[in-house]
Amino acid sequence: MMVKRLAFPLLIASALAFMVYAIFTLPRSQPGNHQDHQDHLHLYPHHISDQSITPINDTKHFMVGAYKEHRLEGSSIRIISIFRRDSVQPLYCVFYCGTHWANGMKAEVQMHSDHFGFRFVTTDVLCPNVPGCNPSHVTLATQADTGLAQNQTFLRIQNLVKREEEKFQFNFTVCWSNLFADYNNVLQVTQTLEMYKLLGVQHVVVYNTSCGSDLDRLLQSYTQEGFVEVVPWPIGKYMNPSRGWQPSEHGGDIHYYGQLTTLNDCVYRHMYQSRYVLLNDIDEIIAPYQHQTLPQMMDVLQRQNPKAEVFLIENHIFPKSQFEPSGRFELPRWRNVPGINIMAHIYREEPDYRISHPFKMIVRPRAVEQTSVHSVLRNFGQTVKVPPNVCHIIHVRVPLRGGLTKKELHEDKRVWDYERQLVPNVDKALEKAGLLIEGRKE
Repeated sequence: MMVKRLAFPLLIASALAFMVYAIFTLPRSQPGNHQDHQDHLHLYPHHISDQSITPINDTKHFMVGAYKEHRLEGSSIRIISIFRRDSVQPLYCVFYCGTHWANGMKAEVQMHSDHFGFRFVTTDVLCPNVPGCNPSHVTLATQADTGLAQNQTFLRIQNLVKREEEKFQFNFTVCWSNLFADYNNVLQVTQTLEMYKLLGVQHVVVYNTSCGSDLDRLLQSYTQEGFVEVVPWPIGKYMNPSRGWQPSEHGGDIHYYGQLTTLNDCVYRHMYQSRYVLLNDIDEIIAPYQHQTLPQMMDVLQRQNPKAEVFLIENHIFPKSQFEPSGRFELPRWRNVPGINIMAHIYREEPDYRISHPFKMIVRPRAVEQTSVHSVLRNFGQTVKVPPNVCHIIHVRVPLRGGLTKKELHEDKRVWDYERQLVPNVDKALEKAGLLIEGRKE
Protein backbone atom coordinates (compact mmCIF):
# COMPACT_ATOMS: atom_id res chain seq x y z
CA MET A 1 0.00 0.00 0.00
CA MET A 2 2.79 2.41 0.92
CA VAL A 3 4.43 1.91 -2.53
CA LYS A 4 1.18 2.82 -4.31
CA ARG A 5 0.76 5.98 -2.19
CA LEU A 6 4.27 7.12 -3.09
CA ALA A 7 3.90 6.29 -6.82
CA PHE A 8 0.80 8.40 -7.35
CA PRO A 9 2.39 11.76 -6.31
CA LEU A 10 5.38 10.93 -8.51
CA LEU A 11 3.10 10.47 -11.53
CA ILE A 12 1.35 13.78 -10.81
CA ALA A 13 4.71 15.55 -10.51
CA SER A 14 5.93 14.09 -13.81
CA ALA A 15 2.78 15.19 -15.62
CA LEU A 16 3.07 18.73 -14.23
CA ALA A 17 6.73 18.91 -15.27
CA PHE A 18 5.86 17.92 -18.85
CA MET A 19 3.09 20.51 -19.04
CA VAL A 20 5.47 23.25 -17.85
CA TYR A 21 7.99 22.16 -20.49
CA ALA A 22 5.35 22.20 -23.23
CA ILE A 23 4.04 25.62 -22.23
CA PHE A 24 7.44 27.29 -22.20
CA THR A 25 9.05 25.58 -25.18
CA LEU A 26 6.72 24.15 -27.87
CA PRO A 27 4.54 27.26 -28.42
CA ARG A 28 7.58 29.29 -29.39
CA SER A 29 7.97 27.32 -32.63
CA GLN A 30 4.71 25.57 -33.43
CA PRO A 31 2.25 28.48 -33.83
CA GLY A 32 4.66 30.38 -36.08
CA ASN A 33 5.16 27.38 -38.38
CA HIS A 34 1.43 26.78 -38.51
CA GLN A 35 0.79 30.41 -39.41
CA ASP A 36 3.48 30.36 -42.11
CA HIS A 37 1.83 27.27 -43.58
CA GLN A 38 -1.57 28.95 -43.54
CA ASP A 39 -0.13 32.05 -45.22
CA HIS A 40 1.47 29.86 -47.88
CA LEU A 41 -1.85 28.17 -48.57
CA HIS A 42 -3.52 31.56 -48.78
CA LEU A 43 -0.96 32.73 -51.34
CA TYR A 44 -0.98 29.55 -53.44
CA PRO A 45 -2.93 29.87 -56.73
CA HIS A 46 -6.56 28.90 -56.23
CA HIS A 47 -6.99 27.68 -59.80
CA ILE A 48 -4.30 25.63 -61.58
CA SER A 49 -5.19 24.34 -65.03
CA ASP A 50 -5.07 20.62 -65.70
CA GLN A 51 -6.19 21.14 -69.30
CA SER A 52 -4.18 21.34 -72.52
CA ILE A 53 -6.08 24.48 -73.60
CA THR A 54 -6.82 27.22 -71.04
CA PRO A 55 -8.76 30.42 -71.89
CA ILE A 56 -7.21 33.75 -70.90
CA ASN A 57 -9.81 35.77 -69.00
CA ASP A 58 -11.31 38.79 -70.77
CA THR A 59 -9.62 37.92 -74.09
CA LYS A 60 -10.21 35.74 -77.15
CA HIS A 61 -6.90 33.94 -76.58
CA PHE A 62 -5.77 30.66 -74.99
CA MET A 63 -2.74 29.36 -73.11
CA VAL A 64 -1.41 25.88 -73.89
CA GLY A 65 1.84 25.35 -71.98
CA ALA A 66 4.28 27.40 -69.88
CA TYR A 67 8.00 26.65 -70.07
CA LYS A 68 11.09 28.01 -68.38
CA GLU A 69 13.20 29.71 -71.07
CA HIS A 70 16.88 28.99 -70.38
CA ARG A 71 18.27 30.20 -73.73
CA LEU A 72 17.23 33.85 -74.12
CA GLU A 73 18.58 36.70 -72.03
CA GLY A 74 15.94 38.78 -70.30
CA SER A 75 13.14 36.22 -70.74
CA SER A 76 12.19 33.84 -67.99
CA ILE A 77 9.06 32.06 -69.22
CA ARG A 78 7.64 31.20 -72.66
CA ILE A 79 3.92 30.48 -72.86
CA ILE A 80 2.84 28.56 -75.98
CA SER A 81 -0.53 30.04 -76.85
CA ILE A 82 -3.25 30.43 -79.47
CA PHE A 83 -4.16 34.03 -80.26
CA ARG A 84 -6.92 35.53 -82.32
CA ARG A 85 -4.99 37.71 -84.76
CA ASP A 86 -7.49 40.56 -84.93
CA SER A 87 -7.83 40.94 -81.17
CA VAL A 88 -4.36 41.42 -79.73
CA GLN A 89 -4.18 43.59 -76.61
CA PRO A 90 -1.59 44.39 -73.90
CA LEU A 91 -1.11 41.45 -71.55
CA TYR A 92 0.76 41.03 -68.29
CA CYS A 93 2.55 38.03 -66.82
CA VAL A 94 1.61 37.31 -63.22
CA PHE A 95 3.90 34.93 -61.33
CA TYR A 96 3.50 32.85 -58.22
CA CYS A 97 7.00 32.84 -56.71
CA GLY A 98 6.62 30.10 -54.12
CA THR A 99 6.06 32.43 -51.14
CA HIS A 100 4.73 35.59 -52.77
CA TRP A 101 3.23 37.07 -55.92
CA ALA A 102 5.24 39.08 -58.43
CA ASN A 103 3.79 42.27 -59.86
CA GLY A 104 2.34 41.96 -63.33
CA MET A 105 5.05 42.47 -65.96
CA LYS A 106 4.17 43.40 -69.55
CA ALA A 107 4.41 40.39 -71.85
CA GLU A 108 6.01 40.27 -75.29
CA VAL A 109 3.64 38.71 -77.84
CA GLN A 110 5.22 36.92 -80.81
CA MET A 111 2.68 35.59 -83.30
CA HIS A 112 4.15 32.94 -85.58
CA SER A 113 4.56 33.83 -89.23
CA ASP A 114 2.73 30.69 -90.43
CA HIS A 115 -1.03 30.97 -90.00
CA PHE A 116 -2.20 30.34 -93.60
CA GLY A 117 -4.78 33.12 -93.34
CA PHE A 118 -6.77 31.59 -90.48
CA ARG A 119 -8.21 33.73 -87.71
CA PHE A 120 -6.21 32.05 -84.93
CA VAL A 121 -2.43 31.66 -84.88
CA THR A 122 0.16 29.89 -82.75
CA THR A 123 1.75 32.51 -80.53
CA ASP A 124 4.66 32.69 -78.11
CA VAL A 125 4.22 34.96 -75.10
CA LEU A 126 7.55 35.84 -73.49
CA CYS A 127 7.54 36.90 -69.85
CA PRO A 128 10.48 38.96 -68.55
CA ASN A 129 12.69 38.04 -65.64
CA VAL A 130 11.46 39.30 -62.28
CA PRO A 131 14.11 40.03 -59.63
CA GLY A 132 13.67 38.01 -56.46
CA CYS A 133 11.18 35.61 -58.01
CA ASN A 134 11.76 31.94 -58.78
CA PRO A 135 8.31 31.26 -60.29
CA SER A 136 6.51 27.93 -60.23
CA HIS A 137 3.21 29.08 -61.82
CA VAL A 138 2.22 31.82 -64.27
CA THR A 139 -0.85 33.30 -65.88
CA LEU A 140 -1.65 36.05 -68.36
CA ALA A 141 -3.90 38.96 -67.40
CA THR A 142 -5.24 42.08 -69.05
CA GLN A 143 -4.25 44.19 -66.01
CA ALA A 144 -0.97 44.55 -64.16
CA ASP A 145 -2.75 44.51 -60.79
CA THR A 146 -1.52 41.31 -59.17
CA GLY A 147 -4.32 41.32 -56.63
CA LEU A 148 -6.97 41.19 -59.35
CA ALA A 149 -5.15 38.43 -61.23
CA GLN A 150 -4.61 36.05 -58.32
CA ASN A 151 -7.98 34.35 -58.80
CA GLN A 152 -7.31 33.59 -62.47
CA THR A 153 -6.28 30.19 -63.77
CA PHE A 154 -2.55 29.55 -63.62
CA LEU A 155 -0.30 27.17 -65.55
CA ARG A 156 2.38 25.08 -63.92
CA ILE A 157 5.76 26.07 -65.35
CA GLN A 158 7.59 23.17 -66.98
CA ASN A 159 11.30 22.73 -67.80
CA LEU A 160 12.32 24.37 -64.53
CA VAL A 161 15.44 22.19 -64.48
CA LYS A 162 17.89 22.49 -67.37
CA ARG A 163 19.09 18.89 -67.62
CA GLU A 164 22.14 17.76 -69.55
CA GLU A 165 21.66 15.28 -72.40
CA GLU A 166 23.17 12.36 -70.52
CA LYS A 167 20.37 12.72 -67.95
CA PHE A 168 17.52 12.79 -70.47
CA GLN A 169 14.76 10.23 -70.10
CA PHE A 170 14.56 9.56 -73.86
CA ASN A 171 16.92 9.48 -76.80
CA PHE A 172 14.21 9.72 -79.50
CA THR A 173 10.65 11.03 -79.15
CA VAL A 174 8.06 11.16 -81.95
CA CYS A 175 5.47 13.97 -81.94
CA TRP A 176 2.23 13.19 -83.80
CA SER A 177 -0.42 15.79 -84.41
CA ASN A 178 -3.31 15.67 -84.61
CA LEU A 179 -5.90 12.92 -84.37
CA PHE A 180 -9.35 14.09 -85.41
CA ALA A 181 -12.52 13.03 -87.26
CA ASP A 182 -12.68 9.69 -85.40
CA TYR A 183 -9.49 8.44 -87.07
CA ASN A 184 -9.42 4.62 -86.75
CA ASN A 185 -6.50 3.42 -88.89
CA VAL A 186 -5.53 0.76 -86.34
CA LEU A 187 -3.36 -1.61 -88.39
CA GLN A 188 -1.17 1.12 -89.90
CA VAL A 189 -0.74 2.83 -86.52
CA THR A 190 0.25 -0.46 -84.88
CA GLN A 191 2.74 -1.28 -87.62
CA THR A 192 4.15 2.25 -87.43
CA LEU A 193 4.55 2.17 -83.64
CA GLU A 194 6.23 -1.25 -83.75
CA MET A 195 8.52 -0.06 -86.55
CA TYR A 196 9.55 2.93 -84.45
CA LYS A 197 10.38 0.62 -81.54
CA LEU A 198 12.67 -1.38 -83.84
CA LEU A 199 14.22 1.86 -85.12
CA GLY A 200 15.18 2.96 -81.60
CA VAL A 201 12.36 5.33 -80.55
CA GLN A 202 11.42 5.25 -76.84
CA HIS A 203 8.47 7.65 -76.71
CA VAL A 204 5.56 8.68 -78.95
CA VAL A 205 3.27 11.64 -78.16
CA VAL A 206 -0.21 11.91 -79.70
CA TYR A 207 -2.41 15.01 -79.51
CA ASN A 208 -5.93 13.60 -79.72
CA THR A 209 -9.10 15.52 -80.57
CA SER A 210 -11.04 12.40 -81.54
CA CYS A 211 -10.33 8.89 -82.73
CA GLY A 212 -12.26 5.68 -83.34
CA SER A 213 -13.05 3.27 -80.52
CA ASP A 214 -10.61 0.64 -81.82
CA LEU A 215 -7.72 3.08 -82.07
CA ASP A 216 -8.59 4.41 -78.63
CA ARG A 217 -8.21 0.89 -77.21
CA LEU A 218 -4.88 0.50 -78.97
CA LEU A 219 -3.53 3.82 -77.68
CA GLN A 220 -4.69 3.02 -74.15
CA SER A 221 -2.76 -0.25 -74.33
CA TYR A 222 0.42 1.50 -75.48
CA THR A 223 -0.10 4.18 -72.82
CA GLN A 224 -0.28 1.55 -70.06
CA GLU A 225 2.94 0.10 -71.44
CA GLY A 226 4.56 3.55 -71.22
CA PHE A 227 5.50 3.85 -74.89
CA VAL A 228 2.73 6.29 -75.92
CA GLU A 229 1.57 9.50 -74.25
CA VAL A 230 -1.85 10.79 -75.29
CA VAL A 231 -2.46 14.51 -74.79
CA PRO A 232 -6.19 15.40 -74.96
CA TRP A 233 -6.71 18.23 -77.44
CA PRO A 234 -10.33 19.50 -77.27
CA ILE A 235 -9.78 22.32 -79.76
CA GLY A 236 -13.39 22.12 -81.00
CA LYS A 237 -14.61 23.25 -77.58
CA TYR A 238 -13.11 26.71 -78.14
CA MET A 239 -13.20 27.32 -81.90
CA ASN A 240 -14.13 25.79 -85.24
CA PRO A 241 -11.02 23.88 -86.36
CA SER A 242 -10.28 23.43 -90.04
CA ARG A 243 -9.52 20.06 -91.64
CA GLY A 244 -7.30 21.69 -94.26
CA TRP A 245 -4.74 24.32 -95.16
CA GLN A 246 -6.82 27.05 -96.74
CA PRO A 247 -9.67 28.91 -95.02
CA SER A 248 -11.22 29.75 -98.38
CA GLU A 249 -11.46 26.05 -99.27
CA HIS A 250 -11.81 24.31 -95.90
CA GLY A 251 -13.29 27.00 -93.64
CA GLY A 252 -12.69 27.06 -89.92
CA ASP A 253 -10.76 29.22 -87.46
CA ILE A 254 -7.41 27.45 -87.22
CA HIS A 255 -5.45 25.21 -89.58
CA TYR A 256 -5.60 21.41 -89.17
CA TYR A 257 -7.03 21.37 -85.66
CA GLY A 258 -4.20 23.53 -84.34
CA GLN A 259 -1.39 21.33 -85.69
CA LEU A 260 1.22 24.09 -85.48
CA THR A 261 0.44 24.73 -81.83
CA THR A 262 0.69 21.08 -80.86
CA LEU A 263 4.01 20.65 -82.70
CA ASN A 264 5.51 23.64 -80.86
CA ASP A 265 4.12 22.48 -77.54
CA CYS A 266 5.53 18.99 -78.09
CA VAL A 267 8.99 20.41 -78.82
CA TYR A 268 8.98 22.39 -75.57
CA ARG A 269 7.54 19.54 -73.51
CA HIS A 270 10.52 17.40 -74.47
CA MET A 271 13.23 20.04 -74.63
CA TYR A 272 14.99 18.59 -71.58
CA GLN A 273 13.53 15.10 -71.76
CA SER A 274 14.60 13.89 -75.21
CA ARG A 275 17.84 14.25 -77.17
CA TYR A 276 15.98 14.24 -80.50
CA VAL A 277 12.36 14.89 -81.47
CA LEU A 278 10.81 13.64 -84.73
CA LEU A 279 8.08 15.91 -86.11
CA ASN A 280 5.88 13.98 -88.52
CA ASP A 281 2.36 12.63 -89.05
CA ILE A 282 0.76 9.46 -87.75
CA ASP A 283 0.78 7.78 -91.19
CA GLU A 284 4.51 8.43 -91.77
CA ILE A 285 7.67 6.60 -90.73
CA ILE A 286 11.02 8.39 -90.78
CA ALA A 287 13.14 5.42 -91.84
CA PRO A 288 16.94 5.08 -92.20
CA TYR A 289 18.13 3.30 -95.34
CA GLN A 290 21.86 2.92 -94.65
CA HIS A 291 21.62 2.11 -90.96
CA GLN A 292 19.55 -0.32 -88.93
CA THR A 293 18.35 2.24 -86.38
CA LEU A 294 17.84 5.96 -86.01
CA PRO A 295 20.50 6.30 -83.25
CA GLN A 296 23.10 4.75 -85.57
CA MET A 297 22.09 7.11 -88.37
CA MET A 298 22.06 10.23 -86.20
CA ASP A 299 25.48 9.47 -84.73
CA VAL A 300 26.89 9.49 -88.27
CA LEU A 301 24.95 12.59 -89.38
CA GLN A 302 26.04 14.54 -86.29
CA ARG A 303 29.70 13.66 -86.84
CA GLN A 304 29.39 14.79 -90.46
CA ASN A 305 27.47 17.96 -89.47
CA PRO A 306 28.63 18.92 -85.94
CA LYS A 307 26.77 22.28 -85.98
CA ALA A 308 23.50 20.90 -87.37
CA GLU A 309 20.44 20.98 -85.12
CA VAL A 310 17.63 20.47 -87.66
CA PHE A 311 17.59 17.57 -90.13
CA LEU A 312 15.09 17.73 -93.00
CA ILE A 313 13.77 14.37 -94.20
CA GLU A 314 12.14 14.01 -97.65
CA ASN A 315 8.56 12.81 -97.81
CA HIS A 316 8.13 9.81 -100.16
CA ILE A 317 4.62 8.60 -100.93
CA PHE A 318 3.72 4.91 -101.23
CA PRO A 319 0.29 4.83 -102.93
CA LYS A 320 -2.17 2.67 -101.03
CA SER A 321 -3.85 1.92 -104.35
CA GLN A 322 -0.88 -0.18 -105.53
CA PHE A 323 -0.45 -3.63 -103.96
CA GLU A 324 2.45 -6.04 -103.83
CA PRO A 325 1.32 -8.88 -106.17
CA SER A 326 2.22 -11.97 -104.12
CA GLY A 327 -0.03 -11.08 -101.18
CA ARG A 328 2.74 -12.25 -98.87
CA PHE A 329 1.64 -10.08 -95.98
CA GLU A 330 -2.11 -10.14 -96.51
CA LEU A 331 -2.45 -12.18 -93.35
CA PRO A 332 -5.92 -13.60 -92.53
CA ARG A 333 -5.60 -12.61 -88.87
CA TRP A 334 -5.24 -8.95 -89.87
CA ARG A 335 -8.26 -8.83 -92.18
CA ASN A 336 -10.72 -7.73 -89.52
CA VAL A 337 -8.38 -5.11 -88.08
CA PRO A 338 -9.40 -1.70 -89.46
CA GLY A 339 -6.77 0.25 -91.33
CA ILE A 340 -4.08 0.02 -94.01
CA ASN A 341 -1.51 -2.78 -94.13
CA ILE A 342 1.68 -0.89 -95.01
CA MET A 343 3.55 -4.12 -95.73
CA ALA A 344 1.38 -4.66 -98.80
CA HIS A 345 2.38 -1.31 -100.35
CA ILE A 346 5.97 -1.38 -101.58
CA TYR A 347 5.77 0.96 -104.59
CA ARG A 348 7.07 4.48 -104.14
CA GLU A 349 6.46 7.65 -106.11
CA GLU A 350 9.54 9.54 -107.17
CA PRO A 351 9.16 13.12 -105.85
CA ASP A 352 8.67 15.77 -108.51
CA TYR A 353 11.67 17.95 -107.76
CA ARG A 354 10.49 20.60 -110.22
CA ILE A 355 7.96 21.73 -107.64
CA SER A 356 8.24 22.46 -103.93
CA HIS A 357 8.66 19.16 -102.11
CA PRO A 358 7.68 18.80 -98.43
CA PHE A 359 9.99 17.62 -95.68
CA LYS A 360 9.45 16.49 -92.11
CA MET A 361 12.09 16.86 -89.43
CA ILE A 362 14.35 15.37 -86.82
CA VAL A 363 15.38 18.17 -84.45
CA ARG A 364 17.41 18.73 -81.34
CA PRO A 365 14.61 20.53 -79.48
CA ARG A 366 16.92 22.78 -77.46
CA ALA A 367 17.87 24.47 -80.73
CA VAL A 368 14.28 25.18 -81.82
CA GLU A 369 12.52 28.41 -80.93
CA GLN A 370 9.53 28.19 -83.29
CA THR A 371 8.59 25.46 -85.75
CA SER A 372 6.18 24.99 -88.63
CA VAL A 373 5.17 21.66 -90.19
CA HIS A 374 7.85 21.32 -92.88
CA SER A 375 10.58 23.60 -91.54
CA VAL A 376 11.56 25.51 -88.43
CA LEU A 377 10.71 29.20 -88.27
CA ARG A 378 13.36 30.19 -85.71
CA ASN A 379 16.26 28.11 -84.49
CA PHE A 380 19.81 28.12 -83.24
CA GLY A 381 22.40 26.19 -85.26
CA GLN A 382 22.37 24.85 -88.80
CA THR A 383 19.79 23.02 -90.89
CA VAL A 384 20.75 20.04 -93.05
CA LYS A 385 18.81 18.26 -95.80
CA VAL A 386 19.37 14.53 -95.37
CA PRO A 387 19.92 12.71 -98.70
CA PRO A 388 16.97 10.41 -99.45
CA ASN A 389 19.26 7.40 -99.93
CA VAL A 390 20.29 7.87 -96.26
CA CYS A 391 16.79 8.47 -94.86
CA HIS A 392 13.35 9.26 -96.18
CA ILE A 393 9.74 9.03 -95.07
CA ILE A 394 7.64 5.96 -95.80
CA HIS A 395 4.23 7.57 -96.27
CA VAL A 396 1.46 5.12 -97.26
CA ARG A 397 -1.55 7.18 -98.38
CA VAL A 398 -3.56 8.17 -101.44
CA PRO A 399 -1.23 8.83 -104.39
CA LEU A 400 -0.01 12.35 -105.01
CA ARG A 401 0.64 11.65 -108.68
CA GLY A 402 -2.36 9.46 -109.38
CA GLY A 403 -1.64 8.99 -113.07
CA LEU A 404 1.52 6.92 -112.47
CA THR A 405 1.38 3.22 -113.29
CA LYS A 406 3.10 0.51 -111.27
CA LYS A 407 5.93 0.42 -113.81
CA GLU A 408 6.55 4.12 -113.22
CA LEU A 409 6.90 3.58 -109.45
CA HIS A 410 9.99 2.39 -107.56
CA GLU A 411 9.99 -0.83 -105.59
CA ASP A 412 10.91 -0.11 -101.98
CA LYS A 413 10.78 -3.01 -99.50
CA ARG A 414 12.52 -1.31 -96.59
CA VAL A 415 9.79 -2.30 -94.10
CA TRP A 416 10.30 -5.94 -95.08
CA ASP A 417 13.84 -5.79 -93.70
CA TYR A 418 12.26 -5.80 -90.23
CA GLU A 419 9.76 -8.59 -90.98
CA ARG A 420 11.11 -11.18 -88.55
CA GLN A 421 10.46 -8.98 -85.52
CA LEU A 422 7.81 -6.65 -86.90
CA VAL A 423 5.08 -9.18 -87.72
CA PRO A 424 5.05 -11.00 -84.33
CA ASN A 425 5.35 -7.68 -82.49
CA VAL A 426 2.31 -6.31 -84.33
CA ASP A 427 0.41 -9.48 -83.45
CA LYS A 428 1.30 -9.12 -79.76
CA ALA A 429 0.28 -5.45 -79.68
CA LEU A 430 -3.07 -6.13 -81.35
CA GLU A 431 -3.75 -9.10 -79.11
CA LYS A 432 -2.86 -7.13 -75.98
CA ALA A 433 -5.34 -4.43 -77.00
CA GLY A 434 -8.01 -7.05 -77.69
CA LEU A 435 -8.07 -6.27 -81.40
CA LEU A 436 -6.76 -9.55 -82.82
CA ILE A 437 -9.68 -11.91 -83.25
CA GLU A 438 -9.10 -15.29 -81.61
CA GLY A 439 -9.02 -18.30 -83.91
CA ARG A 440 -7.69 -16.34 -86.88
CA LYS A 441 -3.99 -16.77 -86.10
CA GLU A 442 -1.99 -18.83 -88.55
